Amino acid sequence: MEDELSCAVCHDLYKDPVLIDCDHSFCRSCITQYWEKAVTASCPICRKETSSRDLRPIRTLSNIVELFVKSDKGDKTQQECSRHQEKLKVFCKTDNQPICVICQISKNHQNHEMLPVEEAAGEFKEELRTELDLIQEKQVKCDDIKSDFEEALTHIQDQSVKTEKQIKTEFEKLHQFLCEEERIVLEDLKLEKEKKSQEMKERIEKITEEISSLSITVQSIEQELSEQDNIKFLTKFPDIQKRVKQTLPEPQKVYPLINVGKYICSLQYRVWKKMLTVINTAPVTFDPNTAHPSLLLSEDLSTVRNTGERQQLPDNPERFDYHLCVLGSEGFTSGKHSWEVEVGNKTEWDVGVAKESISRKGNITRMTPDDGFWRMILREGNKYWGCEKRLDLSVNPRKIRVCLDYEGGKVSFYNPDNKSHIYTFTGTFTEKLYPYFCPGITDGGKNTEPLKICPRTVTIQEDEGFNPSSK
Repeated sequence: MEDELSCAVCHDLYKDPVLIDCDHSFCRSCITQYWEKAVTASCPICRKETSSRDLRPIRTLSNIVELFVKSDKGDKTQQECSRHQEKLKVFCKTDNQPICVICQISKNHQNHEMLPVEEAAGEFKEELRTELDLIQEKQVKCDDIKSDFEEALTHIQDQSVKTEKQIKTEFEKLHQFLCEEERIVLEDLKLEKEKKSQEMKERIEKITEEISSLSITVQSIEQELSEQDNIKFLTKFPDIQKRVKQTLPEPQKVYPLINVGKYICSLQYRVWKKMLTVINTAPVTFDPNTAHPSLLLSEDLSTVRNTGERQQLPDNPERFDYHLCVLGSEGFTSGKHSWEVEVGNKTEWDVGVAKESISRKGNITRMTPDDGFWRMILREGNKYWGCEKRLDLSVNPRKIRVCLDYEGGKVSFYNPDNKSHIYTFTGTFTEKLYPYFCPGITDGGKNTEPLKICPRTVTIQEDEGFNPSSK
C-alpha cells in the first residue's frame, strides 16, 4: 500500500500528486524539479517525452494518501523514511518535511536548510503558540464585542419600546387637542343653531298671530260687504274703514341662517395655528445616540442635564465617551438656521455647531474651528469665550441664540433678551454641521441646571430673527 502511494522520484508518500501525459503520477514539486534539471520533459519512469507540461491534479489519490497517513499503519510508517527505512531525525525547512540522515546527504536535499526534528518541532510549536496567543486575544476581543452587541440589541429594544410609548403619548395629546377643538366648534355651532332656531320659531309664532288677525279682519270686511241695507252699511263704514287702516304692517323677510363659513372656512388652518400654541416647536432636538453616558435627555429631546452618573449605554461610534457633549438630531449642509438655548444661571456650558467628522472618542485636546468646532463657552460663572478668544460681556445672558449661515460661512451668537450681538465666527463650510451642546460639569452641585432648547414662536410669516451679520 505504501509503495502504491509513494512517488517514484522522492520515494516518499505523494504530496500534491499530479498526472502527466503518459499516465504516471508524481509529486508536483518532484516532477517540476526533475524537468528543470532534464534536457527534455520526459517521464522519469518510462522516459517518454511529453508534449505538454500541464500537470493534472489527482484529488482522489491525494485523499487516499491523507487517509493512509491518518491510519495507524500510516502513523507508524511516517516515523521512518520510506526509501531508506531509517528514522526521520532531520527536518528539511526548504521542502518542509522530515527526512532521514541518508536523505540529508542526497542530491535531492543539497544546500537545503536543515534542523534536527526536535529543534524544528520546538521552533514551530513556539511559532504556533505565538499565533495561538494572537488568536486567543482576538477571541477575547470578539467575546467582548459580542457582549457589546448583545447590550446594544437590548438597548435597541428598550429604545423601541420607549419611543413607541412616547409616540403614542404625543399622538394621544394631539388627538385630545383635536377632540377638544372639535367639541368647542360643535358646541358653538349647537348654540348658534339653538339661538337662531328659537329666533325663527318666534318669528313664525308672531307671523302666525298676524295671519290669524288678518283672517278675522278679512271675514269681518266680507261680512259687511254682504250687507244689503245701504244705510246700515254707511253707518258702520267709518268704523270699518278705521279698522282697515289699522291693519298690521308688512312682514319683514329676515332669515337668521347659520354662518357656515365661520365654522368651515380655513378650519384646519385655524386649528393648526391654535395647535402651535400648545405643541413643542423647538427648532432643533438632541440626538440621544451622540450623548455622553452621563447626560440625561428629556422625553421630548429638548433638555439635557449632567447627572454625574454614567449610564449603561452602547459605545457606538457616534457617542461622545469622554467630553460631556451631545449633538443635534438634524445636520445642515445649506441655508440659514437659528435656535435659542436657555442657559439660566449655569456656571459652565458650551453651545455652537460642530462638523460631522469631529472626533467623538477620548480626550479631545483642541476644539477650535480648525478642528471642526465653533463654540461659545462659559467657565467659572462669568468668563465667556468664543473658542479661544475672551469675550467681555456687560450682561450675563440667560439665553443664547445661535445663528448659522452656511453659504455665508458664519456662526453668530446673540443675547435674545436684549437682541445684542455677542460674537461671530467666519470661515468656509464644506461638510454637514450639527448643533453642538455641553451642559458642563456639575461643579459641586452649582451647575446642575439643564440646557434647554427654547420653543420657537411661530407666526403666519416665517420668523426672520435677528440680523446675523457681525458688528
